[in-house]
Amino acid sequence: MFQKILVPNDGSPLSERAVKAAIEFAAATGASIVGLSVAQLYPFMLMPEAGSMIDLSVYEDVQDQTAQQHINKLEEQAKAANVRCEVLTSRAVHPYEEIIATATAKQCDLIWMASHGRKGLDKLLLGSETQRVLSHTTIPVLVYR
Repeated sequence: MFQKILVPNDGSPLSERAVKAAIEFAAATGASIVGLSVAQLYPFMLMPEAGSMIDLSVYEDVQDQTAQQHINKLEEQAKAANVRCEVLTSRAVHPYEEIIATATAKQCDLIWMASHGRKGLDKLLLGSETQRVLSHTTIPVLVYR
């Protein structure tokens, strides 16, 4: 069975439900959890001339604080369920890359994550971090919907 489960949390209601289910699964099977919340960096490259006019530090600070809030909540839930838990926050332009890198670095044998189930044009335009993880990792992924 699985021993160490990576559980990314973006704070969405579906992600919160996936966190709860992952903790319940870990408690029932004796697995530990690695919680991860990724502060998504501003995705656009700015012109060098604009760099001196735009200060992205406020945006990044808010992203960092939000990620920390999400991971603190996950940690509290795991402790309440007596599940061994390590929590991390990080920054990335593409969260899926950080999810895969963390799962690999922490030697997780399962990634447990939510999917919003977008279809059609929404999926094409908004993309899916879950779909990207599925496409780029060799680690098993449990998609919670």
